[in-house]
Amino acid sequence: MNLLALPAFADNYIWMLHDGARAVVVDPGDAAPVLDALDRLSLQLFGILVTHHHGDHTGGVDRLRRRLQGPVYGPARERIPSPFTPLNEGDVVQVLGLTFAVVDVPGHTAGHIAYVQQGAAPEGLLFCGDTLFSAGCGRLFEGTPAQMHQSLSKLGALAADTRVCCTHEYTLSNLRFAANVEPDNTVLARHRAHCEALRAQGLPTLPSSIGLECMINPFLRCTEPAVVAAAQAQGAAGTSPVAVLAALREWKNRF
Repeated sequence: MNLLALPAFADNYIWMLHDGARAVVVDPGDAAPVLDALDRLSLQLFGILVTHHHGDHTGGVDRLRRRLQGPVYGPARERIPSPFTPLNEGDVVQVLGLTFAVVDVPGHTAGHIAYVQQGAAPEGLLFCGDTLFSAGCGRLFEGTPAQMHQSLSKLGALAADTRVCCTHEYTLSNLRFAANVEPDNTVLARHRAHCEALRAQGLPTLPSSIGLECMINPFLRCTEPAVVAAAQAQGAAGTSPVAVLAALREWKNRF
């Protein structure tokens, strides 16, 4: 199975999985990059997975229907271009012979979902939309810090080698922020240099991995003493993980 990150807009990625003949795409905010890839690789489109309702994740869905030979899947509690198959946590989606479990991850939006590959060897895939970014997390447009903390805790508990396929190239900005939170984090410093080299070559910094994110992402490290101390210096209302995440998110909004 091949995994491609199709650039869209200024910093979006539309993820495509294909087996050389059939393809599925995730969060197609723009149809053009998908159509170009389908034509260039002589692929048929067999499914669309949507994580949440924002236009930069759904805007290409209707235009792609003329090439689609399968369903559109999306969160049951959000307005996705119809018709689509509504999903909640506990549901399972099978595409191209792969099985994905649906996980509710509210916070960025109220009904945001993620897709977690099951039964993968040697490593799985996570399509997490705008909930988890490399070294960051999404803004809380519709949810609460408590919801985002719970959502990130679910994702952070996945297998360490799970590939994290988020949908924006925010990594360098997030790493600059993370370095302010944990200036003595040597893993973060090494990864930042690696990502700077990738971007200098015009290459994506993604996918990341859950194991790496647990070492560099301050929003997954809300119990680490250095992260707690940094959040307290920013006025965190206590030392609980939710209070720390709330302070970090407000700090990141201003950063």
